[in-house]
Amino acid sequence: MTIKSLRRKIHTNLWRFTTSEIFYYTALSVIGLLLLFLIVLTKSKTAASIDTEPMLLVYTILVTTFELSRLIAAMFYSNTVHIHKMHPDLKAQTHNYEPLVSFVVPCYNEGPAIEKTITKCFDADYPKEKLEVIVINDGSTDNTREVLYRLQKTKFPELVIIDFKKNQGKRHGMAEGFAAAKGEIVVQLDSDSYIVPETFRELIEPFRNPEIGAVCAHADPENADKNFLTKMQAAYYFLSFRVLKAAESSFFTVFCCSGCSSAYRKSVVMPIMQTWLHEKFLGLPVTWGDDRALTNWVLRRNFKTMYTDKATAFTICPENLRQLMKQQVRWKKGWFVNSLNASKFIYKKNPFVAFTYFFPLIFVTLSTPFMATKALIVNPLFYGTSPLFYVLGVFLVSSLIVTFYRAVSRENKYWPYVFAWSAINMVLLSFVLFYALFTIQNRKWGTR
Repeated sequence: MTIKSLRRKIHTNLWRFTTSEIFYYTALSVIGLLLLFLIVLTKSKTAASIDTEPMLLVYTILVTTFELSRLIAAMFYSNTVHIHKMHPDLKAQTHNYEPLVSFVVPCYNEGPAIEKTITKCFDADYPKEKLEVIVINDGSTDNTREVLYRLQKTKFPELVIIDFKKNQGKRHGMAEGFAAAKGEIVVQLDSDSYIVPETFRELIEPFRNPEIGAVCAHADPENADKNFLTKMQAAYYFLSFRVLKAAESSFFTVFCCSGCSSAYRKSVVMPIMQTWLHEKFLGLPVTWGDDRALTNWVLRRNFKTMYTDKATAFTICPENLRQLMKQQVRWKKGWFVNSLNASKFIYKKNPFVAFTYFFPLIFVTLSTPFMATKALIVNPLFYGTSPLFYVLGVFLVSSLIVTFYRAVSRENKYWPYVFAWSAINMVLLSFVLFYALFTIQNRKWGTR
C-alpha cells in the first residue's frame, strides 16, 4: 500500500461519520471516561471501608480489571481478519469459495418449532445443490416424527431424516449427523434455532482460511419481546456474543461455539468424534456442554475458533424463571467440566490468552458467589458493613458495558435490561453455581 493510498483510506474513514454520529460517539467516550473515574473512586472507597477484608478488596479489583480487559479486547474485534495471512495462490484458488455444506439438526419433542428451522435451512442464500439438511429425530414422543416426514413428502424431498426409535441424547444425535454429513463444512443448529438466510454465507466465508476449525454466529432470542425475563436475556445474549465471544475472537480462541448456531470443518472434528461422544466426568457420561466440549477439541487440535457478527441467528430463550434456572444449571455444569478439560492444554497453546483471560475467568466465576454472599449477607448481618459500595461497583461496571453496547449497536433496544440482568445475576444466578456443583452427578439434560 502506497503512502498516497493510505492517506486516502484514512481520509475516507475519518469522514464516513456524520456530524451527529461524531457527537454521539464523542459523548459516549466522555461518559465512558467518567464511568471509569467513578469506578476507580468507588473501589478506593471500598478499599478504605474494608481494610480488614483484603480478599474482598483483591476480588473487587480483579473483577473490575477483568471486565475492562474484555471490553478492550472486544473493541479490537473485527470481521476484517476473517481471511488473514493466506498465501496469494491459495486466495486465488478460493475466490469463489462455495464448499458443500451440511446442516445437522438434532431434535427431541420439537414439533412446534422444527418446521421453521428446516425451512430456514433450505432458504439459505447459497447454491441449493451445495446444501444438505440432516435432521435427527431423537426418539421424540410428540408429533416431531410426523412433521419431519410430512415436510420430506410435501416440501423438501431432499431432506435427510435419521430416526432414532429411542432417545439417546443430543451428543449421539450430533455424532450420527456428523458421520452422515457429506459436506466439508457442518453447520450445527439447535432444533428451535435458525440462521437468517441472507447472512448464511458469512458463516461459511471464514473457512476460506484453512486454519479456522469452527465459527460461531451471533445469536439473539427470537422471543425477546415475550416478557421482562426474555428482554433481560436479549441483553445478556448480545453481551455474551458481541462482548465476550468478540473478545475471545480477537485472539481466534473462542471457547464455546454456541450449539444453537455454529459451523465446523468436518475434517477437524471427525477424528475426535468418538472420543467427544464418550467423554466422562467422575465416571459418568457427560450429557451437557456438548458445544463447549467440541470447541475445546477443535482448539486442542491447534485450529482457530472465531465469532462473526455478520452471520445472524435466532433462538428461543426460556420464558419463565423455572426454565431459566434449569438452563443455567445445565450451562454451569458444562462450563465447569469443560473448563477443567481446557485448562490441561490452553496454557501451552496460547499462554497469553490462558493467563490474561481463561484462568482469571475461572477464578472470577468460582469466587463470585462466595464474595457476593460475604458482601450482601455475611458482612451486613454480622459486621454491620453496608453492601452499598459493592452494589454500586456492580452497576457502574454495568454502565460502562452499556456504553460500549450503545456504541456498537445503536439500533438494539434491549440495552436498559443490562442493569436488570446484572441485578438478577448478583442476587440469584451467580449462586446457581453452588447448586450445579452440588448436583454435578445428576446427568439429566434438564429440558426447557
